[in-house]
Amino acid sequence: MSLEQIRKNPSGMIIKFSIPAIISMLLTAFITIADGFFMGNYVGKEGIAAVNLGLPIVYLYLGVGLMISIGGVALAGMSLGAGEEEACNRIFRQTVATTIGASVLLSGVMLFAFEPMLSILQAEGQVIGYFREYYGIMLLELPVMVVNSSFGMFIRGEGKPEYYLNVTILNAVLNVALDYLFAGCFSLGAGGIAWASLLAALASLACIVWYFIKRASIYHLGAFCFSGELFVKGILNGSSEFIGEMSTGIAMFAYNFVIMRKIGVDGVTAFTIGGYVAYGFSMLVVGFGQGASPLISFTYGARVYELAGELRRRTSRYVFCAGAAVFLVMWAASGWYGGLFVQGEVIEEMIRSGMVIFTSAFFFEGINGITSFYFTATGRALESAVISLSRGLVVLLACIFTLPALFGMTGVWMAAPVTEAVTLVITLFFLYKDGKSFQEME
Repeated sequence: MSLEQIRKNPSGMIIKFSIPAIISMLLTAFITIADGFFMGNYVGKEGIAAVNLGLPIVYLYLGVGLMISIGGVALAGMSLGAGEEEACNRIFRQTVATTIGASVLLSGVMLFAFEPMLSILQAEGQVIGYFREYYGIMLLELPVMVVNSSFGMFIRGEGKPEYYLNVTILNAVLNVALDYLFAGCFSLGAGGIAWASLLAALASLACIVWYFIKRASIYHLGAFCFSGELFVKGILNGSSEFIGEMSTGIAMFAYNFVIMRKIGVDGVTAFTIGGYVAYGFSMLVVGFGQGASPLISFTYGARVYELAGELRRRTSRYVFCAGAAVFLVMWAASGWYGGLFVQGEVIEEMIRSGMVIFTSAFFFEGINGITSFYFTATGRALESAVISLSRGLVVLLACIFTLPALFGMTGVWMAAPVTEAVTLVITLFFLYKDGKSFQEME
């Protein structure tokens, strides 16, 4: 990568760096959507609602795992850059061991959280049964998922992102095949879908462990001595990722809390099905953001500020066009889309009437998301944090607790676009200040 390459073909460089990340992110979303498809068609709307009620648990695991792993990867990378290979491996081993210990401990704690969660959300009937059946098994799967993700970061750190991408593809294919086998052929219900996720994750873990035993060139498994100082440094380094995931988990819990009280199980099911589209689009934005960030950091560090800004603008245009395309598809096919997951007139009508409102958020979401990545890549954590907290927690929570009270299910669909529109005002203000600072520096 050089400035000349970026200047000559900025669009090509963005695409080149973004495609692997986008594929990986979309595969992650695909697994979630596939589980929802089999849950809706072979278990029913109550199964989909039960899975959605427990999503804050998933985000808690992700937050803890990312906090430990991202902090550890950054410290290991710095040690590697300084030529300290022994220290680098010590950090790697401690990070993986800490991730395993924290996620297993979390599963033990979460066993006692099921009943309070279900009580607060006022779940009842089949929803409670499916929740216990599904998440009872997922408490085994989620630690494996977190450990796989941690290992994957170190595989990328070795310069082998294609290997971890292949593992992700294997996980997705196995998950879908086992979903069909367990839920479709053997009629094992919600528990079968959870077992499919666990077995696919274990197969992926086996491939990852094989990599570190046979192919790893930098990071190697082995004994280590726990360092409290290293632990604290890693946690502090990855704390922003924990805040981000927890914000999402809190927002999801708030959505479920409000919908269960205002609309009921049908509303949660409809929102979950609509949320699959939002999740897929957010993964696309993250993929573009991860691809553009190193280019932006490189050009900004070289003091070519206008080129850094041009990379941000081009990436924003790509995600805006992608958002517009998804909006048009859902405008034309929202009725058909709802029928893929459930056969219920009430739920299908909720999806049909709400998806145009809900997906209008995508016109603003891409710009807000890419701009947040841009400020992170240029070392301005405050601006990035304000944008992320606005769209992920502060403004979103205000919308969740006010709009459904005023407009019912329509208010639920409105929460995301209103949040992104308000955040866009904040984003444009920061970009205005950014442009002024560029002029002063030049």
